Amino acid sequence: MAADVVHVVVGSPYMVSAVGFTLALAGVLALWYASERTLSIHSIRSTRREVFYWATVLTTFALGTAGGDLTAGPLHLGYLPSGFFFAALIALPVLCRRFLGLNAVAAFWAAYILTRPLGASFADWMGVPTARDGLGWGTGTVSLALLVPIAALVGYLQMSRADTPAPTPTV
Repeated sequence: MAADVVHVVVGSPYMVSAVGFTLALAGVLALWYASERTLSIHSIRSTRREVFYWATVLTTFALGTAGGDLTAGPLHLGYLPSGFFFAALIALPVLCRRFLGLNAVAAFWAAYILTRPLGASFADWMGVPTARDGLGWGTGTVSLALLVPIAALVGYLQMSRADTPAPTPTV
């Protein structure tokens, strides 16, 4: 919502807010790295690292909304093509990790950041009216349609522990 407030209330163009949130994200990551010498989510074991993590997450949400709205609107891709654009982009960190040796932490954060405009683009496409090239479901229906499978998956993982790594054997 931060990106929407900056655009709607303040009147900032999407390009300005996208650049601003990109710089804010770079600043958060730079401070995190300067302070902790790592950006690995596997090392979040202190309050300070958790604060950096959540600052990064919140900034990526704002950046994702601004980026998705920028490509859909002013860059004239539309919501659905923007979703496909970000779906293609999200493959880049994977390919760079596999074929160019991109650091695992950098690959994770690049992919994570791209999930935001990817999700925003598809959610906007489902929610906006058909007159704006959307499906016209409305934000409430889209939220509910996404809440149900997310809640089911979280419940499944909580009960099955399928996402819990096996204990490391001690020597």
